[in-house]
Amino acid sequence: MLHLTGFAQPVFLYLLLIIPLIVVWYWFRQNKRNAEIKLSSTESFSGNKKSYKQILFHSLFVLRLLAISSLIIVLARPQSSKSGQDVNVEGIDIVIALDISGTMLAEDFKPNRLEAAKDVASKFIDGRPNDRIGLVIFSGKSFTQCPLTIDHAVLKNLFKGLKNGMVEDGTAIGNGLATAISRIKDSKAVSKVVILLTDGINNMGEIDPLTAAEMAKIYGIRVYTIGIGTYGEAPYPFQTPFGIQYQNIKVEIDESLLKQIAKETNGKYFRATDNKKLEEIYASIDKLEKSKIDVLRFSHKNEEFLPWALLACLLFVLEIVLRNTLFKTIP
Repeated sequence: MLHLTGFAQPVFLYLLLIIPLIVVWYWFRQNKRNAEIKLSSTESFSGNKKSYKQILFHSLFVLRLLAISSLIIVLARPQSSKSGQDVNVEGIDIVIALDISGTMLAEDFKPNRLEAAKDVASKFIDGRPNDRIGLVIFSGKSFTQCPLTIDHAVLKNLFKGLKNGMVEDGTAIGNGLATAISRIKDSKAVSKVVILLTDGINNMGEIDPLTAAEMAKIYGIRVYTIGIGTYGEAPYPFQTPFGIQYQNIKVEIDESLLKQIAKETNGKYFRATDNKKLEEIYASIDKLEKSKIDVLRFSHKNEEFLPWALLACLLFVLEIVLRNTLFKTIP
């Protein structure tokens, strides 16, 4: 981007203050040079009009002032600078593996665990504009809801559509983690991350969670595990012939397993007990996994006095030519 940034010798700009003084001097000089004659009446001259030469004669003085002003600007040495920046972004690939089993409808979170998890994850996505993010859902089985993508608008729309019952009920943590690993293992990103969120104990699936963790370690994938649910019991909505009835169910999270998965993959385990805590967890992960952004700024200055010097010369030449031709006077 090229633009005028200033002057190398701005002190010379104070010389522009002499321009008004020159104008005053010129005005007094012209008044003294005009001849005077006393007449009883000027009626005989009322029909005489000034010629265009008389009107334009003062343009010679204007040209001289412009030329002097241009020379002063030349002395101040105007400069322009070309500046910019090269940005190199090394993003991080992240797959969110989200449990959508029936127990995620428990309402120890507002409005429930699943909706809270969806909402907080969407905010997390908004804060990662340079990263590819994918989504895997699991319950009794698992599948990829969205492969790694930079189109976060599409990803967030898919989050909105998540609901319990999309797959067979249960909690297949190993399957969920293995599916997430398959979506990210071939990534060339500087960092590969899986965020695994569940509220239960592994009770289904063909793949053992610790076996999946070993796979993640082999591929250099870091796994952050989140256990979601309060301590003790949580209200759960049951459908009955008389409508929705609430009953407290025991919160069972296999924290030892989740901690072991995180430790095996150089990740970290978190426990979310309410909406605020879940937001804090995602904020912590956001800080731990920052995209690498290198910004190289550059600036180059150029001298811009030449156009002003040429303008001053042109104005001086034009004044001399006009003074000795069109506006030539006899002494």
